[in-house]
This record gives sequence, structure tokens and C-alpha cells, in this order.
Amino acid sequence: MIRLAIAIVLVAAACGPGSPGGPAMGNHLGGPDATPQSSPVVSAEILSREPLANTASVKHILVSWKDLEDAFQGHQDPRAQKRTKAEAEAEVKSLVGQLKAGGDFEALMKANSEDLGSAQSNRAFTVTPDAQLVIEFRQLSLRLNVGEYGVVQSDFGFHIIKRYE
Repeated sequence: MIRLAIAIVLVAAACGPGSPGGPAMGNHLGGPDATPQSSPVVSAEILSREPLANTASVKHILVSWKDLEDAFQGHQDPRAQKRTKAEAEAEVKSLVGQLKAGGDFEALMKANSEDLGSAQSNRAFTVTPDAQLVIEFRQLSLRLNVGEYGVVQSDFGFHIIKRYE
């Protein structure tokens, strides 16, 4: 886990401005296209909007599953290694339900995010159209209203993202 956090920081630092310690390693594995959004937990209505901003400050909760272990290059969170995609969807539904009931995003992020770098630092990420983050993360982040949260799927799992600025 420490190596994953260090790799994230090093990639972000090498990429210059954007999000130090971003939620994904580099830009996007497997090419420039977004991962198909086939899950019912994905915020399709938000993703169908036009972008609302060129810059957004966001925090996220990553929930992954065992079939995605290759994306983590041997550093996948142990919780994800035991989980199926259906179980990850159930976890996301539970977390979103807690947020709808007034749950504290930062507390849920710290306790549940499988991106240990952001979970431990509580740092917001600056997202721009060319930020060195997975494309799905950028797409949702730039479509959120301030204070709004949504869910997107990438090669790393589900990201519950909340926009702060």
C-alpha cells in the first residue's frame, strides 16, 4: 500500500500541475477512451450534462473489486481483493445512502476509500480537462455542481466524487 501511495505521488509530481497524489496512476490504462458505464450505481444523469467548469476541486471514495487487480499492479486494497463487482455496487449504494442521510463525506472517505493516498491525506484534487487523472474521473468531476456528489466507474473501480469548488 505504501508503494502504491508513493507511485501515485511520483506520477503526479512528474506530470506537473493538476492533482498531487491523484486518484489514479497516470492518465488512463488501455488508451484514451472512457470505461463503459454499465453499472446502475453510476450517475448517468450527471455524466449526460455538459461540463459546468474547467476546474473543479474534488474528493473521492474509491471502491474496487477483485477483477480489477491488474490495474493496481499488485497493490490493490485487501478489501477489494475479496469483493465481487456486485458486492462493490452494494457498498457504493450503502455509502451513497449514508451521504443522502447526511453522512460526512470526509469521514466516509477516510474509513472506506481504497485510494489510501487521498483517504489518509483528506486532500482535495484539482481537476481540469487535461489533468493526469483517469478520463472518467475528469468527466464526472467537471459536471458536478459545488456540493454535489456522483458515482463513476473506471479501470480502478467506482469513484464516489464530491465537488468542493
